Amino acid sequence: MKTYTGNIVDVINRKIFKGSVIVENGIISEIIESDNDIDNYIMPGFVDSHVHIESSMLIPSIFAGLAVKSGTVATVSDPHEIANVLGVKGVDFMIENASKTPLKIFFTVPSCVPATEFETAGAVIEAKDIDSLLEKLPVKILGEVMNFPGVIFDDKNVHEKINVAKKHNAIIDGHIPGVSGDDLKKYINTGISTDHECFSYDEAVEKIKLGMTILIREGSAARNFDTLYPLISEFNNMCMLCTDDSHPDDIIKYGHIDKIVKMGLNKDINIFDILTTASVNPVKHYKLPVGLLQKNDPADFIIVKDLKNIEILETIINGEPVYSYQRLLFNSDKINPINKFNAEKISAEKISVEDKNTKIKVIEVIDKELITKSFSVTPKTEDGKIVSDIDKDILKIVVYNRYDSTSRPMTGFINGFGLKSGAIAGSVAHDSHNIIAVGTNDTDIVNAINEIVEHKGGLCFVNGMDYYSIPLEFGGLMTQENPYDVANKYEILNKQIKTAGSNLTSPFMTLSFMALLVIPELKIGDKGLFDITKFDFVNLYDE
Repeated sequence: MKTYTGNIVDVINRKIFKGSVIVENGIISEIIESDNDIDNYIMPGFVDSHVHIESSMLIPSIFAGLAVKSGTVATVSDPHEIANVLGVKGVDFMIENASKTPLKIFFTVPSCVPATEFETAGAVIEAKDIDSLLEKLPVKILGEVMNFPGVIFDDKNVHEKINVAKKHNAIIDGHIPGVSGDDLKKYINTGISTDHECFSYDEAVEKIKLGMTILIREGSAARNFDTLYPLISEFNNMCMLCTDDSHPDDIIKYGHIDKIVKMGLNKDINIFDILTTASVNPVKHYKLPVGLLQKNDPADFIIVKDLKNIEILETIINGEPVYSYQRLLFNSDKINPINKFNAEKISAEKISVEDKNTKIKVIEVIDKELITKSFSVTPKTEDGKIVSDIDKDILKIVVYNRYDSTSRPMTGFINGFGLKSGAIAGSVAHDSHNIIAVGTNDTDIVNAINEIVEHKGGLCFVNGMDYYSIPLEFGGLMTQENPYDVANKYEILNKQIKTAGSNLTSPFMTLSFMALLVIPELKIGDKGLFDITKFDFVNLYDE
């Protein structure tokens, strides 16, 4: 039996009182109200309602260490990224590796592998695979249904997957940015219950009034809290918090869900309202076996210094301390990487673009957003070829199929990266995770791509003779190296990129979303330039 004493933050009954929490065999056997002189606060642990662990660049067993330090006791994790690389094998790897940690990681079953038929992924997960995965998972959740046009326009394959989820009485997560009216109603009426892609308050309110729960996201690139936080007070039972995609340096510097809780408190949101979205709502919505600091609950809770700065002193999961006063109380063993990477090195000739004496379409980046805009421009040319125009910040962007050694890179142009020299590249490119690169000149672009090929995945910045790289040996997405070392290397990478001219908040995260063919407006995949508003390929040349 263990006893934890302090100020009990009872979120369910919305009260705070002095007392003790009695834990026996991992369960809260009693909560006793009593006088004490301890200033610490005991509250339910935080739950990330939607996260792609792969975006932390860390395998689950390493990610878990960062999460529990921030007071996170559970996550709803969509292994969509590794699934697009390795299919069911990748999902099984995530489940197995996560089981080695005390963090309660509940996996959804990826619904869109590949995300669309318009790009090349490394694997396919069909309805029968979803059926098998849901059968063996303790919590039944179908991962975000990103192919919302497939839902709206009655794609047989998409609806078959949704029907399999319904057979298992699974919760179904959504992904439907910018859609409203009858199309939105049809999407929701299929049984899809959440969305984490709201970019405006009005969009979120419309979805809530139609019965959808909104996940308020604050990640490394997509940051919607400042726009959506009023929902927490106005529609408290219909909101949850999520990070979606966060890089390791951000988690180390700013925290995880605790970061969003602190943001809410700084907006003067009621403490019980913000904690309800951070703990209670995800547990209830997804039916998670996670405690909420009630008698007979699993003993999953945190001890914090105060209710303003939310400084995490201890994290307890199933009655066992997993983080205590700046000490992580569990280790992670080294394991053999898994991967799928067949691309070969290329020459500069492979990314050249012919000048056809016409304007070209350009992707326009919006910092801190997944969405893009587009415009047409007369390109800069040299020797009959279209080249990057540094003065106008119109740079080459290249996507190169990493799964087929005979493929040819696809080249487009992009505005908003701001580089004055060099090139960045990575094998993290949502959703299929082909190689993606942006640069000021063909030599650096090709060298950056070839650096990724050399390591069979990773991130890099190349500027002439200077190379800065982070190998990602697990699927070209993750590593098992020390997270603080990874974060340090990532900070160096970002510093070099910003020294070279980029003002983007998170250049690599932004780069990774430029191949995301399910988020408007104009993106690029390994098969070409894609207009999401038309849901079809478009010609680079604006003829």
